[in-house]
Amino acid sequence: MKIAIFSDCFLDLTGGIVTTITAQKKELEKRGHTVYVFSSSFKKSQKQLEKLAKDNIFPVKSCKIWGKGLTPIARKPQIIEEQILNEHPEIKTFDCFYIHYEAGCSIAGLRLGKKLGIKTIQVMHGREDIGEQNLIPKGFKTIVATLLNWFHSWYLPHSITIDQDDYLATTKAAAKMWTLMVNHANAADLVLTPSNHFQRKLAHYGVTKPIKVLPNGVADEFFVKNLKPRTLSPKEPLKIIWHSRVSKEKRIMPFLEALTKIKGKYILNVYGDGNDLKNAKKYAKKYQLNVNFHGPKPFKEIYPEIIKSHLDVLNSYNFDTFGMTLIEAESAGTPVLYVDPDLREITIDEGSILAKSPNPVDIATAINELIKNPAKIEKMSKAMLKHRGEVKVSKVVDKLEKYITIKA
Repeated sequence: MKIAIFSDCFLDLTGGIVTTITAQKKELEKRGHTVYVFSSSFKKSQKQLEKLAKDNIFPVKSCKIWGKGLTPIARKPQIIEEQILNEHPEIKTFDCFYIHYEAGCSIAGLRLGKKLGIKTIQVMHGREDIGEQNLIPKGFKTIVATLLNWFHSWYLPHSITIDQDDYLATTKAAAKMWTLMVNHANAADLVLTPSNHFQRKLAHYGVTKPIKVLPNGVADEFFVKNLKPRTLSPKEPLKIIWHSRVSKEKRIMPFLEALTKIKGKYILNVYGDGNDLKNAKKYAKKYQLNVNFHGPKPFKEIYPEIIKSHLDVLNSYNFDTFGMTLIEAESAGTPVLYVDPDLREITIDEGSILAKSPNPVDIATAINELIKNPAKIEKMSKAMLKHRGEVKVSKVVDKLEKYITIKA
């Protein structure tokens, strides 16, 4: 089959969406499929463009005014559509447009699919309402959400309007973002979401197209054979790893506050970047926390460190629809601490700890209990290792191939 992936989150970025696309692309190609990726991007040299093209990865025209350090922003969808049709006329023969995210490049993919009569599959990855809430300064949230909604509706029809309520659309800004998400999903032929709880939320707010649950997976190449379960000796510090974004929505600051209440020995290694990195470093220094900040690293460099750790952490609450951290830890046989009950469906109960609440006091209580009972680490690690084969990306692509071949 010929599959074109469209995403505003891929080039020049890190994170769960990037990891998912990379792993699925490699697995699809391994099976003989042709896979193109179109993504917004910062400016590239000719050598960089040629290197990407060898892997069938093509940057779309993107705005130049935003500069480095920010997410690359694609140009208007019609500009991208024209670019792709001119530079890649073979796209008309493709079997499926596989679309991630909801901005300019992704919108272009949906519109092109409709124009060319090619099946479109939209993956709804995350809670854009919570993302907007955390990223936009106070006083501008409703304005920005309204503008984003307005921009989106220029290119994809908005037949559904979400009103403010007491469930998830608790503010005008959140209602606007749910309006955007629902109408974006309804523009596709098939909707994929990584978890059952997010499927229910999308259906609640009016997604009428078929929604299938397709969990994310870890690339098979990372499954080191003969891994031994983690063990923690009474005199050894608890080695904790954080490899989510260092950001407000991932709640790095409440986790650091929890560390101030730890009674035993620990060490935290933080991998990643984000809007709370400076605050996190200042806080760790102020309270003399045993934390090492390593910055953003390729996942292939982080994975060996996950294997060396006693405990992985995902501290987001009411934000993540899946949480790649959970299955990355499972694939490595590393126990996990998390705080969001919605994410219980993602991980293994016997290999993880769900804190009583997202409050730093309850997070600290959970960690202190582990330090007091070091033998529990080995028991949890064995449970993770027992189930690790279930999160291979090859199993995910088995299902994805079926969804692609279903007629629109």
